[in-house]
Amino acid sequence: MLLPDYKKAKEQLSGERKIIRYNESLSTVGLGKKYFVKTYGCQMNEHDTENIEALLEALAFSPAKNYEEADLVILNTCSIRENAHNKAFGMIGRLKHLKSKKDLLIGIGGCMPQEEAVAKSLLAKKEIDFVFGTHNIYQLPEIIDRVLKGEKVFEVYSKAGEVIEDIPLKRASNIKAYINIIYGCDKFCTYCIVPFTRGRERSRAKEDILAEVSLLKASGYKEITLLGQNVNAYGKDLKDNYFLSNLLEDIAKMGIERIRFMTSHPWDFTDELIEVIAKYDNIAPAIHLPLQSASDRILKLMGRRYTSSDYETLVAKLRKKVKNLSLSTDIIVAFPGETEEDFQMTLDLCKKLEYDNAFSFIYSARENTAAAKLKEQIDLDVAKKRLARLNEVLNSSFLKRNEALVGKVLPVLIEEESSKKGYYLGYSDNSRLVNVKTTKDNIGKIIPVEITAAKTWSLDGKALK
Repeated sequence: MLLPDYKKAKEQLSGERKIIRYNESLSTVGLGKKYFVKTYGCQMNEHDTENIEALLEALAFSPAKNYEEADLVILNTCSIRENAHNKAFGMIGRLKHLKSKKDLLIGIGGCMPQEEAVAKSLLAKKEIDFVFGTHNIYQLPEIIDRVLKGEKVFEVYSKAGEVIEDIPLKRASNIKAYINIIYGCDKFCTYCIVPFTRGRERSRAKEDILAEVSLLKASGYKEITLLGQNVNAYGKDLKDNYFLSNLLEDIAKMGIERIRFMTSHPWDFTDELIEVIAKYDNIAPAIHLPLQSASDRILKLMGRRYTSSDYETLVAKLRKKVKNLSLSTDIIVAFPGETEEDFQMTLDLCKKLEYDNAFSFIYSARENTAAAKLKEQIDLDVAKKRLARLNEVLNSSFLKRNEALVGKVLPVLIEEESSKKGYYLGYSDNSRLVNVKTTKDNIGKIIPVEITAAKTWSLDGKALK
């Protein structure tokens, strides 16, 4: 049995890095059995699920339509906010009830087990058969084999110095693909649990990333998204003077039709990176750039390492250089000690910058983070009112920015049929969800679309091809 240890996780050096090639001989223990994986959280979790499902199918499990008909259920969990915890624990309750009626194996993976207190609470739940963390997904076949032999397995690693290559993947789409390029984060923002749950920064070798892109292009994929908790820190740990700007340029030259990357930290957004984004048409002009707060006092308490002026200067550079830039952000309201004046600064900057999209949240205290120990935690009623006021400002900007696109022609990657008859859903290069009047033949293609109507969170359009 292995439990997570925050002290060990924080003490890891980012230079501790080892590449392991996955090459396991797998059994067929899942023959005749069905699995179901429920995913919570970010794109990194979604991509982890692609590995989990591929490993399960390599063991001869077949996918179930829902958790009720499954023989094995895995929850791939998130720990960023308390709400994600509550949803996962609610699901564990439903699975416990189902397990009382049928043979069912229950596994918990992802970020929640990497939290010390949560790991101990999971250990106490008799209905859970196995638990694994973010650092040992590749060991899932061995874990399941042990569970099927009657063992309860609880293995969550704190050490995260390994980069595991060649783990099997079951892509969720044959049009768009995620590619992890860097794992973990070294920033230790005072509110964030990621360095503890995902470990310190470890970049993949450029040769492995470029080989993956080449394979995806050859397989007909139209769009890739490069992922990292702090994606623009790519390469800093490798000490070979090859960074995200270099990687993006090399990928752009390979000719894949659309390239995205997320999530960026303003502190690591270099002028070289801006130049590369502006230079290549197949790098999407859509940047997710978390602000979190516009109060310099709160930013300092958050450990964000930039001021609101630094952030504004960066946005001005991006808007000057990158044609048709779409800017999205993350904002936390009611961080401990946030005054009405601090909050008003955030409102004012959001009005000024006019974001195209944003994810706004009430601060959620995470165990063992520095912010959880701060005094002056904000009353929940005050926090809810601030969030409502912020969302009113943000939604107004979203609608204004979308209305400015009516009559323009955007390149849209058509992905699936819409619930609206005769329409199909797709995303433009500037990350707009578009309902397109077109035909089924255009699924999987990037086509020109004239925008005919705007809503707060989506656009309507008609295909010109």
